[in-house]
Amino acid sequence: MIVKQFYLECLAHASYMIGDEETKTAVVVDPQRDIDQYLQEARVHGWRIRSVFLTHFHADFLAGHLELQKQTGADISMGSKAHTDFPIISFKDGEVLKFGCVKIKVLETPGHTPESISLVVYDLATSSERPYCVLTGDTLFIGDVGRPDLMASVGTTADELGSQLFDSLRNKLMLLPDETLVYPAHGAGSMCGKNLSSETVSTVGKQRWENYALQPMTREEFIGLVTADQPEAPAYFGYDAKMNREAHQTLEVVVNNSLTPLPLEMVLELQQNDAQILDVRKAVDYAGGHLKGSLNIGLMGKFATWAGTLLEPKRPMVLITEPGMEKEAIERLGRIGFDHVVGYLDGGMQALLNRPDLLQKGQRISAQMLAELLSTTHPPTVVDVRAEKEWEAGHIDRSLNIPLPHLAEQVQRIPEGTPVVVHCASGYRSSAALGILERAGRTQAMDLIGGYDAWITTWGHPKHKLQSECTTSCAK
Repeated sequence: MIVKQFYLECLAHASYMIGDEETKTAVVVDPQRDIDQYLQEARVHGWRIRSVFLTHFHADFLAGHLELQKQTGADISMGSKAHTDFPIISFKDGEVLKFGCVKIKVLETPGHTPESISLVVYDLATSSERPYCVLTGDTLFIGDVGRPDLMASVGTTADELGSQLFDSLRNKLMLLPDETLVYPAHGAGSMCGKNLSSETVSTVGKQRWENYALQPMTREEFIGLVTADQPEAPAYFGYDAKMNREAHQTLEVVVNNSLTPLPLEMVLELQQNDAQILDVRKAVDYAGGHLKGSLNIGLMGKFATWAGTLLEPKRPMVLITEPGMEKEAIERLGRIGFDHVVGYLDGGMQALLNRPDLLQKGQRISAQMLAELLSTTHPPTVVDVRAEKEWEAGHIDRSLNIPLPHLAEQVQRIPEGTPVVVHCASGYRSSAALGILERAGRTQAMDLIGGYDAWITTWGHPKHKLQSECTTSCAK
């Protein structure tokens, strides 16, 4: 038996392939939507992919089950509580799939979602009684457990799911032998929990000892603990969970339909008709010059998460990219089911060379310059677009905290008539914020180069005070 993990950093997503060398058969678990790596792995080993398991309806990405089915003819398998509008094979609690020396036992482990399952994997060449590993989906993470609050919008309360999660962990997963390897569907950076480790594999015994949610406590204490202080779920989570239940176009079709060069005149016409203009270049390039009304979400950061937070999934979208990056941008949007890209600006920013009337430049400011401005009698308003917890951990004195997901709806909180400096931690989110402020008419906003990290590097600990001439107090 061979178990291989595939880890997608930008979504902190782990998928798996379990292959049997005797029968040359494999299954794929929780695949990402672009499936070439699984097909390549199957070719290398000479495997036939017979089944695709989804541990639950994922909210943070669109899975590749339909793509794999189309390419390989594989069955799609889920737990018995999953209901879809495409054919699936349903597995009840305790049911087994066996091929060659591989045995996969399905455990129904509701809690993160009602239909969640975990897959206990046995290498029969070693032992038919003691499992080799368990693929826990979003039920159990390394250092955390799946958040139970994402289903409130469809009528299932966090307390109800929290109670189910308590039972799934203690009455099923924690009964496995200590040496059983734990392979979750997500790692650090995922919004599906609040304390995920950067490690991608652990053991049941280690999690029993170290995981805060698995320590001795009452059901009520557990529910209170796992429902408290969860990060705000990105806006697209409900959309993706719904799409994973439904039949939809494969990513190949989406890319072919979207990879269309558009002349500038057509882009402007689409923009006038409410299309979203997404510039995926680096923040420094966006600041150097961009199409008025465009939004910057750089490909080199947490692109999918912020695209899913700031964009509307069903509104038409036009991309502005560096030449040659169009397909990657479309595929990465497709990973979260944002399939309504109608094309990209032909020639990129070169198309605007003779149209300075369409060009907007972003103003950028260093930490040193900001400190000088804050020491004047008319200091700028500093808008911190980090999450509230980040702001509470340390912030520039008198800054206004408006987390990026809420900036567009709360622009009116920013005083008019004074300069505005916007920042995040490093400069990635603040570049998107600059575009949001420009669209709201705040075209004189400035972006703090390097964000709060640069401020701390320049001025030390957040509680450090500047020299006495900074009478307005530049740091906290």
